[in-house]
Amino acid sequence: MLPFWIALQFLSSLPIRLPGMPSPQELGRSLLFYPLVGLLFGVLLMALNHLLDGAPMLLHAALLLAAWVMLSGGLHLDGLADSADAWLGGFGDRERTLLIMKDPRSGPIAVVTLVVVLLLKFSALLALIQANTSVGLLLAPVIGRAAMLALFLNTPYVRAGGLGQALADHLPRKTGVRVLAAVAGVCVLTGGGAAVWVLVVAACGFFWLRRVMMQRLGGTTGDTAGAMLELLETLVLVTLALMCD
Repeated sequence: MLPFWIALQFLSSLPIRLPGMPSPQELGRSLLFYPLVGLLFGVLLMALNHLLDGAPMLLHAALLLAAWVMLSGGLHLDGLADSADAWLGGFGDRERTLLIMKDPRSGPIAVVTLVVVLLLKFSALLALIQANTSVGLLLAPVIGRAAMLALFLNTPYVRAGGLGQALADHLPRKTGVRVLAAVAGVCVLTGGGAAVWVLVVAACGFFWLRRVMMQRLGGTTGDTAGAMLELLETLVLVTLALMCD
């Protein structure tokens, strides 16, 4: 189960301590457990949603979103901010884009992007609370993290060395495909017909974002993978909120 603990330590702010330095093979296998970490997030968020039942709706949605951000430690939001800055400031140039991603500072476009994404998530959560449906709290984190697995399965990692390269090089690809198929099945069993539409929309979003990455960078980085997760989570929530009407 070490690969699961590696995934949980990397993807969450939970106090996880590993017994030692993981091997490259264990790092690669940890990707297989990303959807399971998403499932754990979903269960925790649904439990919090139940505890907040009866609270003012605006506060309810705000607390859910705050807990969601805290669970991940803002890791993927940071990737989204870096990617937003790099895409605008890179002016279509690959090397300039990669260089800007390494800059820890955030420019105006990063701030605007984060505000828009968090506002969309908050609004979608509010709509789902008003509709008394919580399935989005489960589907969004699972699909978002499954998308990271899918990205590393079929997209080159463009920064040589480091954690991302070890993940990409040692990911068991056949097992990864089976995990994605199982995730899709579980989502449909959990969410029914709504989950089918959500999976279709998320798949379209995934392939469009991957295409954008390939055109600019020729592959992915940790930042763009995190950006994809955040954008797909948002897309799932917004899609479900629109279906409530």
